[in-house]
Amino acid sequence: MDLGLPYGEKPRLVLIHLASEAIRNGNPVVDVEGSMTAFTRSLGMETNGQQIKDLKAQLSRLAAATVRMGMVQHGRAYQVNTQIVTAFDLWYPDDPGAASAVAFHSQLGLEFFQSLGRHAVPLDHRAVRAIAHSSLALDTYTWLAQRLHRVHIGNTQFITWAAMYDQFGQGFARVRDFRRQFLKTLTQVKCVYPDAKLDMDEKGLTLFNSQTPVPSKYTLVDAN
Repeated sequence: MDLGLPYGEKPRLVLIHLASEAIRNGNPVVDVEGSMTAFTRSLGMETNGQQIKDLKAQLSRLAAATVRMGMVQHGRAYQVNTQIVTAFDLWYPDDPGAASAVAFHSQLGLEFFQSLGRHAVPLDHRAVRAIAHSSLALDTYTWLAQRLHRVHIGNTQFITWAAMYDQFGQGFARVRDFRRQFLKTLTQVKCVYPDAKLDMDEKGLTLFNSQTPVPSKYTLVDAN
């Protein structure tokens, strides 16, 4: 069966939740006990039948997806092809009309889990819930959480709008259309991440060293 690619805010919220649980427990295997309704509610989403049905579909897409990640480090280029979720089980109740699943079990890919251990940045679960309705807001928030604290104190980092468009602008025909929406989204993100320090002008964004959204002694986001 052709499942297609995961998209929208739901798989993003699920990944935040799974990564948080895996890092907190030191185990790439994550078990979610109880109903799908409870799981959906823990992500700050509506719990009507259609939302739960859509979430199940996105979970299946996420489990089937292979992700290609590329990076440049110390003058060398790296590329990794991996699965974020390598195992996925969802148990349904005997009643075919029930909206909830009895249990949800997933296993994160080893490379992804190890990467979390090296690079995970704490997120504020209240902020995630507040912007859970917007894929772009979730992407912007998690990107700033990762990027800003890595800027060296006393230095700045400049990113052009063209580079921002290449990273976040899928679905926008023109850079200026993306920039207009991104600036609106950035206003929302700044409300939930007030310590984020950055300036913007017609050419792009200037990033400054900033504290992570929550103290580093915490691990990612507590979605419960």
